[in-house]
Amino acid sequence: MIIESQLEQNIPLHLKNIPKHVAIIMDGNRRWAKKKKLPSAAGHSKGASVLTNIVKASLDLSIQAITVFAFSTENWSRSKNEINNLMNLFELYLKKQKKFLKKNRVALNIIGDLSKLPENILKAFLSVKDYTKENPLLKLTICINYGSRDEIKRAFIKIYNEIQNKKIDISDISEDLISKYLDTADLPDPDLLIRTSGEKRISNFLLWQISYSEIYISDKFWPDFTIQDFKDAILEYQKRKRRLGGSV
Repeated sequence: MIIESQLEQNIPLHLKNIPKHVAIIMDGNRRWAKKKKLPSAAGHSKGASVLTNIVKASLDLSIQAITVFAFSTENWSRSKNEINNLMNLFELYLKKQKKFLKKNRVALNIIGDLSKLPENILKAFLSVKDYTKENPLLKLTICINYGSRDEIKRAFIKIYNEIQNKKIDISDISEDLISKYLDTADLPDPDLLIRTSGEKRISNFLLWQISYSEIYISDKFWPDFTIQDFKDAILEYQKRKRRLGGSV
């Protein structure tokens, strides 16, 4: 079920029913900027600050993992100037948030086809990943140059190579085994998927992993998404009865 945010702000969350893993499609940065007659870079920059707020809220709620869609395999079709601005923003965000992540025991991870990233960006991500890896309270996974079909394709290639090298047998292939070859092998499947900007699409994001995730759509552009909006999404999640493919 997909629903817009129309919840009362004074209803308390049930702290024993907090999703362990929340995935977010952070959509609407460019439209937010256009609406305010600002360059697209301003929308991306404001969106980065919103992500920091959501990380703080996740820590307060004892959420264990947040996975965000930051840059898709299709985003390379955007203008060179916008792509350069985005890459610079990634590097700036990492520099600014490195100590915050470490202090608050947030482990940064990066997934996607990393082979196409500029060397300085990849180096910055891997440096912060290594710096924040110890004893995390929260895993923050940033999907960059990520597409779910590409991820599954890469997983199949890995499995094929393992079979060719006789490390596994074709009879070993199961859903669990396939999951172990995906980029998210060290994460549980998301309990909740949030998409902002009102778009009702999955957009090639975590297609395998969200098979039984609850989906919540907010009409707000990502730069306008607040901590209260985040709590509204979790409250709606708590109102639903998760059947995970079982009986009605």
